[in-house]
Amino acid sequence: MNKSKPIVVVGSINMDLVVQTPRIPVPGETIIGTGFTTTPGGKGANQAVAASRLGYPTHMIGKVGRDVYGPALINNLARAGVTTAPIEKVDGPSGVAPILIADNGQNSIVVVPGANGLVNPATINRHADLIRCAGMVLCQLEIPIETILYLLALCAEAGVPVMLDPAPAAALPETVWTQVAWFTPNETEAAFYLGESLSVENGAKRLLARGLKGVVLKRGSEGCFVAVTEGKAGWVPPFKVNVVDTVGAGDCFNAAFAVAQLESLQINQDPLAAARFASAAAAISVSRHGAQASMPSRAEVDEFLARNTQ
Repeated sequence: MNKSKPIVVVGSINMDLVVQTPRIPVPGETIIGTGFTTTPGGKGANQAVAASRLGYPTHMIGKVGRDVYGPALINNLARAGVTTAPIEKVDGPSGVAPILIADNGQNSIVVVPGANGLVNPATINRHADLIRCAGMVLCQLEIPIETILYLLALCAEAGVPVMLDPAPAAALPETVWTQVAWFTPNETEAAFYLGESLSVENGAKRLLARGLKGVVLKRGSEGCFVAVTEGKAGWVPPFKVNVVDTVGAGDCFNAAFAVAQLESLQINQDPLAAARFASAAAAISVSRHGAQASMPSRAEVDEFLARNTQ
């Protein structure tokens, strides 16, 4: 197992303000919720915690505010084993995300960037040496796009593979496609980038044709479809579990997929096997409440896979 090069996550660090509700209200409707909690989240921090809990060395680059949430967010990452030294504190509020979770597990999320909006190219420069030494960089779109573009250019120059989770979906320049090793949209995000109704298989081909090296189309209860420029493509079916909370499941998948890619040359040569490992981790996460709180350990994933041979 090669862990000489860490995973470096560049992205958002939020405090999730979670409301349990019988269902997601329609616009203009008021309903009575059934519970409320605050729990650390943010797509970047979620992915960092997930990777670290799977036993892989993980560093988090991001920003928190000098408010009541900032120290709690950093401490939570540290407790999960994430290296938090690159996280910077800034004046103003930390990022927050009000989240509605319905009884059927569906969710609705509003992200308020706060300190995440201050992660700029200068931030990337301060941690450029760490980024250049990464085995893989994981990023999302909850920090400014100009920062993501700067990060991608740095990684391309250094030969560091990047996994981009395009959430929330936003317009990207054509240069991005040749700088990304793995592009991992869900169904809604894939439709945004394709701009037309295509089958999953044809959609993956269309994305690869733009210059991407690999695509994982995450389809929730349908599983995921994996396609690469060189090698076989195919569906990875989902695991059947009792779904209680889907928040953070995609982040868990991305982190686990990255870990599987980096850990073993055998898995690295077979992204379908890596996707199965990631699907198992995500299946465990949706059977629990919370984002970071739901991320499984490596032992849990290994045991789950042993019990669920396919």
